[in-house]
Amino acid sequence: MDAVRVALLRDVLAGTRWPQDARRFALALRGCVVPRGGGLLLTGTEAYEPWHLAAHLSDESAWSGLPELAPTLVRHRVAADDPAHLAVGLGRIAAAGRGETVLLIAPERPGEGLLERVHDARRAGARVLTLDGGDPEVRGLAHESLVVGGDEEVDLDIVQHLVSAAAGENGRPLAGGRRTFRDRLTRLADLLTQPPPARW
Repeated sequence: MDAVRVALLRDVLAGTRWPQDARRFALALRGCVVPRGGGLLLTGTEAYEPWHLAAHLSDESAWSGLPELAPTLVRHRVAADDPAHLAVGLGRIAAAGRGETVLLIAPERPGEGLLERVHDARRAGARVLTLDGGDPEVRGLAHESLVVGGDEEVDLDIVQHLVSAAAGENGRPLAGGRRTFRDRLTRLADLLTQPPPARW
């Protein structure tokens, strides 16, 4: 989603908790992966594979100059002929440790096998973040979580757009402290979508 559409989405959601909560969660994500030089493992439940978020984080990584945001998509089912970037199975979560971050997208309760692997990764020192539907066991595993319930005004896809855009904003400044093109575009989009000042 481009900067103008994200700005419009934030404008529509102004007055709700979502823009601020998405930014908080995105800052936590950046705070995990940028200082550690990457190591972001993205996975979902057996019924929900987060392709969409993987693509958006990869785009934000390229646009913001933060290669650490590019995730490794960890999948429940991997075929022998899958390309390398789609051939990472759940064993990678169990092998995660210090310096790595597991981002679990769980709109519904994951199976016990995945929960055990995420728990093992956390015990080994990995940071765990979750975008989830409010399951207490999932939240208990997370160092940071953002709950998207079924009765909310937004769905999981919208929240993923907000989070990925916020994660890529204000990327590494260029030499001399100049802002990146992406930062300037985001700022311009925010200015263009603001309501005009009230005249009395």
